[in-house]
Amino acid sequence: MRMIKWQNGVVLTIDQTKLPLEEVTIQIKTVDQMCEAIKVLRVRGAPLLGAAAAFGIAIAAYNSKATDKDKLLSELESAASTIKATRPTAVNLFWAADRVLKKASSFQGETEALKEFVVAEAQKIADEDAAQNRAIGKHGAALVRNGDTILTHCNAGELCAVEYGTALGVVRTAWEQGKKIKVIADETRPLLQGARLTAWELMRDGIPVTLITDNMAAHVMSKGLVSLVVVGADRIVQNAVFNKIGTYGVAILAKEHNVPFYVAAPKSTFDLTREAADVTIEERKPEEVTHLAGKQIAPTGVSVFNPAFDATPLRYVSGIICEDGVYGEADFVKFKSGRI
Repeated sequence: MRMIKWQNGVVLTIDQTKLPLEEVTIQIKTVDQMCEAIKVLRVRGAPLLGAAAAFGIAIAAYNSKATDKDKLLSELESAASTIKATRPTAVNLFWAADRVLKKASSFQGETEALKEFVVAEAQKIADEDAAQNRAIGKHGAALVRNGDTILTHCNAGELCAVEYGTALGVVRTAWEQGKKIKVIADETRPLLQGARLTAWELMRDGIPVTLITDNMAAHVMSKGLVSLVVVGADRIVQNAVFNKIGTYGVAILAKEHNVPFYVAAPKSTFDLTREAADVTIEERKPEEVTHLAGKQIAPTGVSVFNPAFDATPLRYVSGIICEDGVYGEADFVKFKSGRI
């Protein structure tokens, strides 16, 4: 199913904060509404954030009263700046916004035609992501054997993308190929994307899934219950993969137990001009840790550290699955020069 749709100036998407108990479609009509949806994680997941950023700029173009092209471009730049200020780590958001702006600035037509062009470009980004996820699934499924059990962390499924998913795209393709596979999903504290979202997606699709708490991953690997790990990514730099907090720990455990650790992401997630030290890791509000489902679970006033992501060095990564194929360890040296 399409996770994000454009309909006559309105962006339709599922409010992911309501899952798994309610499946609620929200209507986003303004740039401010799009920014709010991104900030509070109604819309989340690196590939989906790219499409959301593009559609946010499309909303600005659609609603603009500008008759002068320079005025319109100024409004689009303002919208893009506002959207890019919402979350600092997932690079797809910046990539998509910059792509729309770059193409808009070089557009040769009249003002009204430019507005239509921006909407079309946003839709093109969404369509490309859907196709890329299918390709990621195909390449990744070749790594999965009949009978394998795949451990995944956070949610890198249909909900994180325009369609199909990245890490769960690999799972879905393997399942559709008739491979009898199982999934182990980490709950993914503090916001439980694994418990709320990944488990919901897989159960909906009839794919066997077992939910574990984050601190059970070492135990299940030690018992030989995991064949491979497949996770998504929010940014891939020259020397590391940024993904949901806890991914680094899973990668270390996989290395210790000789379990292959794969990252599935479109090339729009690659940011090979940077190293890990160059990336700002988003820190979120303390209440995400001190409260659960609105109920306080920690002492009032306790100090909280709540980074949303961590960086997994490439030495722990067996391969990166993208729409072009699988990049292995021998290819990672090319990342440092940005040649991929």
